[in-house]
Amino acid sequence: MAFVVTTLIFGVVGIIASLLVRICFSGGPSANLLHFTLVVTAVVCSWMMWAIVYLAQMKPLIVPILSEGE
Repeated sequence: MAFVVTTLIFGVVGIIASLLVRICFSGGPSANLLHFTLVVTAVVCSWMMWAIVYLAQMKPLIVPILSEGE
């Protein structure tokens, strides 16, 4: 459930950020495309980093080995 909710939050943040960039930085058509591309890339990369870290905690590759004293 948390994965879906956080994914939706990243989507909403991406939509709001791209709308703000469109409103605040209204340049030519190529500048708008560049700004939109940068915002989408930043949101997707941030979401991927969060998703990889979140999912890696579910099934760790290295299982901790407890010693006899612990």
